[in-house]
Amino acid sequence: MKPPAEAIIALLEGTHADPFSLLGVHQGPEGTFARAILPGADAAEAHDLKGKKLGKLKRVDPGGLFEGKLKGDAQPVQYRCTAGAHEWWITDAYSFGPVLGPIDDLLIAEGTHFRLFDKLGAHPIRHEGADGVHFAVWAPNARLVSLVGDFNDWDHRRHPMRQRVDIGVWEIFLPKIGLGRAYKFRIVGPDGTVQPLKADPFAFASELRPRTASITARPGKDDWGDDAHRSHWAAVDPRREAIAIYEVHPGSWQRDDKGWFLTWDAMAERLIPYVVELGFTHIEFLPVSEHPYDPSWGYQTTGLYAPSARFGDVAGFARFVDGAHRAGVGVLIDWVPAHFPTDEHGLAHFDGTALYEHEDPRLGFHPDWNTAIYNFGRREVQSFLVNNALFWAERYHVDGLRVDAVASMLYRDYSRDAGEWIPNAEGGRENWEAVEFLRATNKALYGQHAGVMTIAEESTSWPGVSLPAYDEGAKTSLGFGFKWNMGFMHDTLKYMARDPVHRQHHHAEITFGLVYAFSENFVLPLSHDEVVHGKGSLLNKMSGDDWQQFANLRAYYGLMWGYPGKKLLFMGQEFAQRREWSEDRALDWDLRQAPAHEGIRNLVRDLNWLYRETPALHARDCEGEGFEWLVVDDAANSVFAWLRKAPGAKTVAVVANMTPILHTGYRLPLPHDGVWREVINSDAAIYGGSGQGNLGAVTAEHGAAHVTLPPLATLMFELAE
Repeated sequence: MKPPAEAIIALLEGTHADPFSLLGVHQGPEGTFARAILPGADAAEAHDLKGKKLGKLKRVDPGGLFEGKLKGDAQPVQYRCTAGAHEWWITDAYSFGPVLGPIDDLLIAEGTHFRLFDKLGAHPIRHEGADGVHFAVWAPNARLVSLVGDFNDWDHRRHPMRQRVDIGVWEIFLPKIGLGRAYKFRIVGPDGTVQPLKADPFAFASELRPRTASITARPGKDDWGDDAHRSHWAAVDPRREAIAIYEVHPGSWQRDDKGWFLTWDAMAERLIPYVVELGFTHIEFLPVSEHPYDPSWGYQTTGLYAPSARFGDVAGFARFVDGAHRAGVGVLIDWVPAHFPTDEHGLAHFDGTALYEHEDPRLGFHPDWNTAIYNFGRREVQSFLVNNALFWAERYHVDGLRVDAVASMLYRDYSRDAGEWIPNAEGGRENWEAVEFLRATNKALYGQHAGVMTIAEESTSWPGVSLPAYDEGAKTSLGFGFKWNMGFMHDTLKYMARDPVHRQHHHAEITFGLVYAFSENFVLPLSHDEVVHGKGSLLNKMSGDDWQQFANLRAYYGLMWGYPGKKLLFMGQEFAQRREWSEDRALDWDLRQAPAHEGIRNLVRDLNWLYRETPALHARDCEGEGFEWLVVDDAANSVFAWLRKAPGAKTVAVVANMTPILHTGYRLPLPHDGVWREVINSDAAIYGGSGQGNLGAVTAEHGAAHVTLPPLATLMFELAE
């Protein structure tokens, strides 16, 4: 039966709400019937996918609508189209059944689907005897969603999608296309307004900015060779392992000869051996997900599931991770679930409504970054983000996520004045929906991927950031593996910026941190945030003239590597980059030609390897039993000394002299008499220091040793056997 005229018009204009009800192959009282839109064709024959002729179709509308009866009940079908001397074949997307099933509907509706990245997005598959790509997108409030791309001339009339009404997902299987195809979604909002073309929230690849289309791709790789690495981390307690993180912005660590970004493969050839030599255990990348604006450093992402096209194909990132793992180096990535940019092709008002964000700006707008805030209380949004965390662990084998801006998620009044925020149901400032989201993320990651770690950048004293999330009684426990120790970073850098003559009056800026050092599982972060936006480099933060700045930096690194907590250092600071970091240029690698800069790098290398090979320095980083003060009150001399301990390990004494005064015969209390080897001395000549020291060892008698403390230096002594 021929559809009404208005239905034909809607089909041809691509505005029919249910094109699958009219197009494709249908069974009726008179047998099998086919209807298709075949633009440009004068005649058409239907065939099954093996080429068997099923019948001719007749053009019933000059716009290209064809109809006809078919032999048998074949489905799906393809059409042989002709126009004059021209011939072409079209496999009918509307003759295929749906790909998603009732179990998917149930789990998606519940927000408990942990394989969303296998279902939504674009997936090359074989379906009902044909190879093609299945597309699916969540847009529950849309009147109509159409797939557009380079395979249909970006014409929305060609491929309106099937709506799964119960869950608000739209899908279509497009036969005879494969990888590397550009696409977007054309969405008509609930009020009939056509939205700007939207990139796929689940896209596995994207075009290189400034273009914004999604690209069909397979994430990850098949031939992983990192079983040994992953098995090791799955079998240990990371709190008791050495973790020294080299934080990297992949766009500016180095550049190629033309000043362009390195590909992941080129980066692997350079960065992995460099990190191995320096003794870092992990590389942490600033966000690698697709983002439109270079100066955002990736923290304003529009493609959470897509490694950025800046660095080559997405499989290149998988190859990088695999190569790092084979070399014994873990890979962490910064993850940004706190907010997203409002670029028109992204998530903002995705289906014409505030879908991923809150409509009310008091909940949905972030004043610090002019971005939108996810609606964590919506189960589909939480599921989108939790699945993204699982995706990076599964498809790219990342060793963990450093979660950005956690504090901004936890508090409804974050960076807001009175009247600019909405209290929770109890009248408080806590964002319990965000708390539940973070707990759910950590439960899912730790539950499904042994060996993966999560690290929170949380700048307040929220209780229980790194306490397990499975304890339902502890409402505030977030379940992270580690937390950045922002207090350590802030207080110690403030201390190091002071003239040594004044440090005696600010002794607590070093000692206070030990009051709470074991309240969380801490990472000590000297991150990118400390060397940008007018803050200068770490070298420039040190007090004094050039020689003193280098000496202060060496002493500071020695203190930090002897201090309880895992270590993190931003790229360039290992060789004392002088200029402030900028994302639009490579680091100043020529500085390594200068002995003072190379001396700093050699010290960082030796500190890393000492830290890794000395259990007393890492095995109790997160537990109070691994620390004991030796000298806590010598403010007059700005000297600090403590022990680092671990069961069954040789004890290490750490002593720092934060004045430019050489102390000889300084009485250092030690718990055991005997020989203590000097295992690190930041003032050694090979590091650019003055070469003062203890000739390799000191001897403790009657509970103390008399040691030489070089100016502005940190030393470590290990009890000999």
